[in-house]
Amino acid sequence: MSAPAPGHAAPLGLRHLHSGKVRDLYVVGDGDPGEGRLVMVASDRISAYDVVLEPTIPDKGRVLTQLSLWWFDRLADLVPHHVVSTDPPDGCPPDWSGRALVVERLAMLPVECVARGYLAGSGLTDYERTGAVCGIELPPGLVEGSRLPEPVFTPATKAALGEHDQNVSYEAVAAAVGADVATELRRLTLAIYRRAEAVARERGIILADTKLELGARPDGTIVLADEELTPDSSRFWPADSWQPGRPQPSYDKQYVRDWLTSAASGWDRGSGEAPPPLPAEVVAATRARYVEAYERLTGLGFA
Repeated sequence: MSAPAPGHAAPLGLRHLHSGKVRDLYVVGDGDPGEGRLVMVASDRISAYDVVLEPTIPDKGRVLTQLSLWWFDRLADLVPHHVVSTDPPDGCPPDWSGRALVVERLAMLPVECVARGYLAGSGLTDYERTGAVCGIELPPGLVEGSRLPEPVFTPATKAALGEHDQNVSYEAVAAAVGADVATELRRLTLAIYRRAEAVARERGIILADTKLELGARPDGTIVLADEELTPDSSRFWPADSWQPGRPQPSYDKQYVRDWLTSAASGWDRGSGEAPPPLPAEVVAATRARYVEAYERLTGLGFA
């Protein structure tokens, strides 16, 4: 599934606003795009290392959307979410069913709100270089996959399409959004992570880290937006095979990253050239991991 590219015809009654690595946004009606409601469509695109890859992963957009909705319900007492309706407006393509949401128009906060309970990814890189992540000192002797003494808030800047998010300090967040909002972002991010980590652990999955998108209503209320706690925005590891000191098996797109940087892909990340197409077996295995994450977390079958 792919939505119309910018400049192409949108479904009747919608106006294309923005396309990201995975999602496409449309304005409902002809009003001011800063007001009213949006339609958010999760495509089957997949990105890694800030590049959108080919081909797409079948059903990925539906997995992301349905898993986000499941989490929104389980976090509603901690933070409101932006979903107004799960029914696409009349006239939308049939394949938008299950992947399109009508959502509130929010003032999105310019911060990637990241919580980490385990050491991996850019957090591991920062720790190996400085002994800290986002200025937070961590105990010596940690290794890849180590569980942290307590979850930490490790924010990042939001990068433009094709650019890489950069980890920043809490002080940088406070300078960008104000001290009161920064305090609330940290509180919410850690509360959401702790809730989700406990839920996932009950189902045999370790939530190593997650990235949240938050926006504000006109009255200042902070709202959970975009997609949350999915294999695109989180690291999910099978708890029964967790072993610090090595890369962990995962239910997320780390599998795709690992293939891209393997000898099998033949791709040099530093070459400036586009990555090669994903082989059919990598596409199938990636889809299977996303579906398994959904089914293990929710207890529901994916159809």
